[in-house]
Amino acid sequence: MGSANGGGSKEKLIIDTDPGIDDSMTILMAFQSSEVEVIGLTTVFGNCHAEDATRNALLLCEIAGHPEIPVAEGSQEPLKGGKPCVSDFVHGSDGIGNLFLPPPSGNKLEQSAYEFLVDKVSQYPSEVSVLALGPLTNLALAIKRDSSFASKVKKIVILGGAFFTSGNVNPAAEANIYGDPEAADIVFTCGAEIVVVGINITTQAILSDADIFDIRNSKGRHAQFLGDITKFYRDWHVKSDGVHGIFLHDPVCFTALLRPDLFTFKKGVVRVETQGICAGHTLMDQGLKKWNSSNPWSGYSPVSVAWTVDVPKVIAYVKELLMKP
Repeated sequence: MGSANGGGSKEKLIIDTDPGIDDSMTILMAFQSSEVEVIGLTTVFGNCHAEDATRNALLLCEIAGHPEIPVAEGSQEPLKGGKPCVSDFVHGSDGIGNLFLPPPSGNKLEQSAYEFLVDKVSQYPSEVSVLALGPLTNLALAIKRDSSFASKVKKIVILGGAFFTSGNVNPAAEANIYGDPEAADIVFTCGAEIVVVGINITTQAILSDADIFDIRNSKGRHAQFLGDITKFYRDWHVKSDGVHGIFLHDPVCFTALLRPDLFTFKKGVVRVETQGICAGHTLMDQGLKKWNSSNPWSGYSPVSVAWTVDVPKVIAYVKELLMKP
């Protein structure tokens, strides 16, 4: 396996997350990877309410054998306020497939998620990458809190958007961006080095029933737990999409961080619609035309948008990490 950082020191990583079944898989993958050092989890509403996301993040750290990893709770609602969109019908009312596990023994930090993000990026300038797997509220708050955040963070790898394809909340929007469009637009235009992996990519990577069987029956350290949490998620995919398996949204995004060689990317400025029937829509200027005058895409830094993916190699990489003893 090629290393994204040349085989040198481990990549310092904060996972901003709303676990979530595919988030849970990704968090366990990160702990199983020899290439990253997870220095903290920050939580946000999305697949479940923020407090449930925090409980699940603490549980996952304990399941992974890393109860010392700090967990900072983030936003319970989008920037503009109001009721958060929560996908409990996809992930179960507890966020992890209705397993209703005993509560974690650890506690969250007193510090909020955005304060934790600002502190860690300031402590290790140009060394910390953020894997953003939920709505982007915490990152937007960090950018608003510290104007140098965008220049100090090494990279932000975002699961979000539906580029030139249908959304999954409605035809216009993908769930994470729809959850807080204002926050997403702030993050996409902040000037940081940003990689975005949309559902136009992640829905190509399906973990089939046979793959799930392989993982559950492997000697993998988390085989039983993974088998348990994927059942609810898999059954929802059959009902919702007619897919016998699961979309690997978050694991594909994590793979793009460590194995960018398995993807191709296009660069362009991305803006997010924040109102109307297309709220949450991500639109990239592909640079196909020299504009006659300035427009809302003008003057912002381009981001890297995942364009193609080597599906068999990504699935093999995901399975390899999930099946590690």
